[in-house]
Amino acid sequence: MKKNLFAFLLIAIQLLIFPVAKAQSVATKALHDEITADLKNNILSFWERYSVDPSGGFYGSLERNGTPIAGAPKGGVLNARILWTFSTAYRMYGDGNYRKMADRAQRYFIDHFIDPQYGGAYWLIKADGTPLNTDKQTYGCSYAIYGLAEHFRATGNLESLQKAIDIYYTMESKIKDPVKDGYIESFTRAWGTPEKLGYDGDGVATKTMNTHIHVLEAYTLLYKVWRDAGLRERLAKIIDLLTTKLYDAQTHHLILYCDSDWKNLDDIDSYGHDIETAWLLTEAAEALGDPAVFEKCKKISLDLTNSALKEGLAPLGGMIYERHKDKYRRDFSWWCQAETIVGCVNAWQLTGKQSYLDSASRMWEFIKAKVIDKEYGEWFRTVEENGTPRYKEPKASMWNCPYHNSRMGFEIDTRLKK
Repeated sequence: MKKNLFAFLLIAIQLLIFPVAKAQSVATKALHDEITADLKNNILSFWERYSVDPSGGFYGSLERNGTPIAGAPKGGVLNARILWTFSTAYRMYGDGNYRKMADRAQRYFIDHFIDPQYGGAYWLIKADGTPLNTDKQTYGCSYAIYGLAEHFRATGNLESLQKAIDIYYTMESKIKDPVKDGYIESFTRAWGTPEKLGYDGDGVATKTMNTHIHVLEAYTLLYKVWRDAGLRERLAKIIDLLTTKLYDAQTHHLILYCDSDWKNLDDIDSYGHDIETAWLLTEAAEALGDPAVFEKCKKISLDLTNSALKEGLAPLGGMIYERHKDKYRRDFSWWCQAETIVGCVNAWQLTGKQSYLDSASRMWEFIKAKVIDKEYGEWFRTVEENGTPRYKEPKASMWNCPYHNSRMGFEIDTRLKK
């Protein structure tokens, strides 16, 4: 009798669970399929169609409809991100056209952005490929490693790996603070002290959160393809710096700007950076392979994600930009929306909680409704608080790149494929 009762209860439980699991599977598949389709048929295709400069490399800026802006300078970050994007696309999908884009980006970046005399990467070159701003920004050098390491990962090109390693050694010898650790923000071409700090020339910080999270992702990727003991040690240290110096355990937000002694210089919460860092931390900890570090990063990752979702989501459905003291920047930047989806899916995978997956799905609905440019392709850079896109903003510039939204597509395809 007891045996029959147990069997009956087991069947009843299965009947209750099955519809929920089936519904979750259908929703997850839809999220995966729609985002992957947008990646291939909208984002990547836009850059393939419009970004290639016949005179060499890629245009420095494109109007909304893909028309190149004549004479626009070419940014190192833009070109490194194009290199990373199409290298990843080729690695994942094997499309020969993606390989051509990746190889074009690799050749142009090495020939025009890497400084053959002092090492590192230039910040900005002219439209004709000659140097314009030869200052060295740690942010830009990090993306050079990121793009070149991914090109090696995708193609096996040893020149790309060696150039990435060279820049890593340059960062460790020229950029790393030998006293307080961490990575100093800005330098002259020959690694002297610049007149002004920061890539915008208006910075006040010697060390920034934004630069350190991209050093983290660059070193994480380089370590995946080059298992060097010294790099592993530095990767572990960067994780430690982010979780002890640049993370506020009381507010569960990141600290954006610091001086040489890691003193906080401002009161800002950047919601997109919080949720982006949340998943970059667990990715780095997983690559490191230390269970204790992973558990520490998992907790901080979830705290960052929860705070961003609680404080940064607007009634319209998007993730606003930031809080600065008592003022809020309430516009919706494309990259914040993309990072929110990855951060939510990452939190769902860490916990199994349906609420995170639901948040990712709601964000995708917001992106489809407000952010994707259905007329000319790609995404709008910015959507106003009322849901109106800024139509006149360029589709490509120093900062508008096929990176955050394409990376979201790659991550979702990889994470939800099963």
